[in-house]
Amino acid sequence: MKTLKIGIFGAAGYIGTRLCVAAREVGHEPVPFSRSERPGFRKISSGALPDLSGLDAVVNLAGEPILGLWTPSKRQKILASRVDTTNRIVDAMLTQSHSPKVLINASAIGFYGDTGEVIVTESSPAGTGFLADVCKAWEAATTPAQLSGLRVVRLRIGFVTGPGGAMGLVLPVFKTGLGGNLGNGRQWMSCIHVDDVAGMIFWAISQDSLNGPLNAVNPQAVRNSEFTRAVALAVHRPAFFPVPACLLRTVLGDLSHVMLDSVRVAPTLALTGGYKYRYSTLDAGLQAGA
Repeated sequence: MKTLKIGIFGAAGYIGTRLCVAAREVGHEPVPFSRSERPGFRKISSGALPDLSGLDAVVNLAGEPILGLWTPSKRQKILASRVDTTNRIVDAMLTQSHSPKVLINASAIGFYGDTGEVIVTESSPAGTGFLADVCKAWEAATTPAQLSGLRVVRLRIGFVTGPGGAMGLVLPVFKTGLGGNLGNGRQWMSCIHVDDVAGMIFWAISQDSLNGPLNAVNPQAVRNSEFTRAVALAVHRPAFFPVPACLLRTVLGDLSHVMLDSVRVAPTLALTGGYKYRYSTLDAGLQAGA
């Protein structure tokens, strides 16, 4: 396998940190970027385009975390952080000589909105709501690169499991025996282990014919009640404390959509293209390390 030099934006985040480690494990060279001076990172200078020289591919995972109350200021940060960073990366790819020809740009399955019982694939239309609007704008920012002949993969990432990340908030609750369904527990969740997010990124970089959206989720979605049982089993604790939907809406406002919306996503392109999952089921990923 050819050793690749991969630029990583959002390298200090949960997925980005794991991606840097995974890149070294498979023989690639990660090149992390940061707005602050950090050893081993390329600095992103204010007002300047990032230096992409010498890279074989760019992975953009940068963005304001969505957790927290969605005040007007928070909403603006969530949107602007994603779109502005993507714009700068695309501008650099289009204007700098010896820049990479491949961009793996993060997005999210929030693109599809609340799908109810409907299974959606990469060819399904965008949904409605704040997260769907953010994802649409985020993905649209890559369009100039694609129109210029660069290869762009829009990685629509599901609920990420693995040590840390969102599970770092979920597991302590379940370990105390206070876990339970969210709402009625029937909403679909499309999950993926963090190691498979990294694996799918490397796979997408290697697939010369792959362009456009790519759903980064497990082959089978699970209902929230199934997720609850699986996590409880993984930590060997009961889970008898459901959280009413009305309480989530009251306390969290619009952020409650992240927990209550049903998103039943199929990774059609990954399956037909032959991506080999490390943990193809929720249970397998949780048993390996939540």
